[in-house]
Amino acid sequence: MGEALLDSLSQVLQLQTLGLMLLGVAIGFVVGILPGLGGPVTLALMLPFTFTMEPVEAFAFLLGMLVVTSTTGDITSVLFGIPGEATSAAATLDGYPLTRRGQSGRALGAVLFSSALGSVFGALVLALSVPVIRPVVLALSAPEFFMLTLVGLTFVVALSGKNVTKGLLMAVLGLLVALIGIDSQEGIPRYTMDQIYLWDGIPLVPLVVGLFGGAEVLQLMLSRSSIASKASDVPTRITGVGEGIRDTLRHWPVVLRSSAIGSTIGMVPGLGGSVAQFIAYGQARQSSKNPEQFGKGAIDGVIASGAVNNAKDGGSLVPTVAFGIPGGAATAVLLSAFLIAGLDPGPEMLTTELDVTYSMVWIVVLANFVAVAAAFAFLRPLTRLTFISGPLLVPFLLLLLGLGAYSSSNSFGDVLVMLIAAAIGVACIRWDWPRVPFLLAVVLGGIAERYLFVSYSLFGWDWLLRPAVIGMAVVLVGVFVVPALRRLRNRPQTAPLTEDVRS
Repeated sequence: MGEALLDSLSQVLQLQTLGLMLLGVAIGFVVGILPGLGGPVTLALMLPFTFTMEPVEAFAFLLGMLVVTSTTGDITSVLFGIPGEATSAAATLDGYPLTRRGQSGRALGAVLFSSALGSVFGALVLALSVPVIRPVVLALSAPEFFMLTLVGLTFVVALSGKNVTKGLLMAVLGLLVALIGIDSQEGIPRYTMDQIYLWDGIPLVPLVVGLFGGAEVLQLMLSRSSIASKASDVPTRITGVGEGIRDTLRHWPVVLRSSAIGSTIGMVPGLGGSVAQFIAYGQARQSSKNPEQFGKGAIDGVIASGAVNNAKDGGSLVPTVAFGIPGGAATAVLLSAFLIAGLDPGPEMLTTELDVTYSMVWIVVLANFVAVAAAFAFLRPLTRLTFISGPLLVPFLLLLLGLGAYSSSNSFGDVLVMLIAAAIGVACIRWDWPRVPFLLAVVLGGIAERYLFVSYSLFGWDWLLRPAVIGMAVVLVGVFVVPALRRLRNRPQTAPLTEDVRS
C-alpha cells in the first residue's frame, strides 16, 4: 500500500498531470460559483476532452473539476444565500445570517477550512476502505437502503427547530411533491396535471435554487438594503477569516462527525450529498450546546456544512472504484471516464491498477487545498459584494438564478419551478416555517418509495425480519423515544399542596 501511494503521488506530480488538475480546478471554481450548473453537467461537457489523455491525467482533470465545485458552491451560499450546488444548500442556513451581520469573513474562513479538512477525511476513507468495504456493501440490499432513507427522514425532527409540528407538516408536503411524476412501478402519471414536463417529477436543482437562493433574493429586493445590512460599515479589509479557522479547530468534533457522515452516506448509491448535508447539519444541531442559534448564525452549523460537503466526494468514489456502482450523478460520469480509459471498476482497480486508485486520493486532497487557497485569495472582493446596495445587486442575482435554473435541463419549466419555490421560500421565512424538512423529504421520498417496492418484490414482507433492518428500526424508535424521555425527566416537578394552607 505504501509503495502504491508513493508511486501514485509521483504520477500526480508530473508537470502535465498537475497542469490538467489546475485547469480542472479553475473550471470547477467558476462553475461552483454559478448556481445550478453543478459538477455532473460540467463533467459531462468536459468528458470528450479526456479521450486522448492517460488515465491519471484524465482523472486529474475531471476530479479536480468535481471536488472544487463542492467547495466554491459554499461561497455563494454564504455570501448571497444562493447555493452554488444543490449540495451546498445547508451552508445558507447559518452562513448567510452571519453575512447579514457583517461576519462574512468569519463564515467563509470556517466553511472553506472545514471543507479542506473534510476533503482530507474523505480521501483517507477512500484510501483505507477500498480493500475492506466490498463484503460490507455487497451485504446490503434494498431493505437496508430503505431503512437508511427512513433514518434520514427522522432528522426532520432535529431540523425543525422549536416547532416540530411545522417541520413534520413541511416534510409531509415534501413527500407529496416527491410523488409527482410517472409511477416507476406501474407507469401511471401521478399529480402531473397532464403536463409532460412533470412526468420526470419536480427537478431538484431549480427547486433548491428557488427555495433558498430565490427566496433570499426576493427578501433582499423587498428590504431595499444591502445583504450585510446589519453591519456597522463597509470594511476596508477582510476580518474574521482567522477567527473562522480557529472556530473550525475549536469545533473539531463537529468536523470529524460531519466528515464521517459525508463519507458514509457518500458510499450509499442514490443518497448523495443532498441527503448527507442535512443529516450532518441536524446531528450538529442535536449535539450543540446552543441549538437555538442554528438558523440564526451558528458557526458550528457552517462548519458541519463545509466538512460534510467535501468528505462525501471521497466516499462516493468507493463504490464507483470497487464495484462499478456510481454513488451519484457525478460519479456516473466518472464511470464513463473509467471505460473510456480502458479500466474496469472492481478487482482490477484494487490490484493491477491500484496506483490509479490511489492517484485519485492525492488528486482529491491537492485539488481541494488549491481551491481553498484560491478562494482565500479572492475573499476581499467577494466579501465587499455583500455591502453593495440591494437594488443594484438584485438584477445580477436574479440573472444568476434564472441561468442556474434554466441550465439544469434547458427548459423554461425549470425557471417556473424556481419562481414557485422562491415564493414558497419567502412565505416560509415570513411565517417562520422551516424549509429544510421540505427539501429533505423531496429528496428522500422518491428514493424511499423505490427501495420499498424493490424490497417487497424480492422478499415479500420477510424483509422486515432481516437483522440489519431490525437494528435500524431500533435506532429509529430511539430517535423519538430518547428525547421524549429526556423531556419527561427534565420536567419541573410541581410542589405538593399542603393541608394547612390558610385562606
